Amino acid sequence: MKKIITIFIVAGVLAGCGNQSSPNQSTEKVDKPLTEANDKKEQDEQQKGETAEDNQSEKDEESEAQPEEEKAPEYELSDVYSIVPIDEANPKVALLTIDDAPDQYALEMAKTLKELDAPAIFFVNGHFMTTPEKEDIVKEIYDMGFEIGNHTYSHEDLTTLSPEEQKEEILSVNDQVEKITGERPKFLRAPFGKNTDISKGIAKDEKMVLMNWTYGYDWNAEYMNKEGIADIMVNAPELGNGANLLMHDREWTNAALEDIVKGLRDKGYETVDPSLIKTPRYKE
Repeated sequence: MKKIITIFIVAGVLAGCGNQSSPNQSTEKVDKPLTEANDKKEQDEQQKGETAEDNQSEKDEESEAQPEEEKAPEYELSDVYSIVPIDEANPKVALLTIDDAPDQYALEMAKTLKELDAPAIFFVNGHFMTTPEKEDIVKEIYDMGFEIGNHTYSHEDLTTLSPEEQKEEILSVNDQVEKITGERPKFLRAPFGKNTDISKGIAKDEKMVLMNWTYGYDWNAEYMNKEGIADIMVNAPELGNGANLLMHDREWTNAALEDIVKGLRDKGYETVDPSLIKTPRYKE
């Protein structure tokens, strides 16, 4: 009888063990849905990340596409081409201009001015921009923040040219500069300061400012040296509030440029930013 009871107990235990799920089986049933959930979560997070990157990229593109806000003008050009404050701007300023760029020293001059944080206008001649290398120099000067002005194509006296020749002298340079920088010049300086009815009409149509100068000396033999030109540009009798300084892309002027800027500042003059000069393109 005891043997029979023992057999039944053993059989019951074995039957119970046979019906119990193994640990591996139980884990598989729980892990499968958890794994699927985790995979889905990772996919969702990845998609969110990609969406965020796309949105940021779109914002960056929109930001790049938006033009910089135009500065309100603080100065205007007088009838004698000096710089006059419109309201409460500092009257003790001087405008630096460099003609005949980019001949040989324009880029070096731009770098000097950039280091000194001294704004200027570089008036370019078309016949100096006939190679990719010279075009690159103009673009580099422009990218450094300097204004690029129009000094005609071949530097001919406009009063000796036909109306069609004058138009070609001026408009071809505007086209060149726009091709290089993406912006047409705002300032026109006629060679020898000689404007005509034609050049005045073109300036009006192109919304440009006609600009001559207050004084300049670096084409005179006695000032074709570093010391001479540095001294006269800072101590000229014509220097006063709003003076419009004419200089050229020349070896001696390049050598003296730092001394000229520092000399003006030692006398209390601020080098005015050309972008603050009012032009017909400004929209109030």
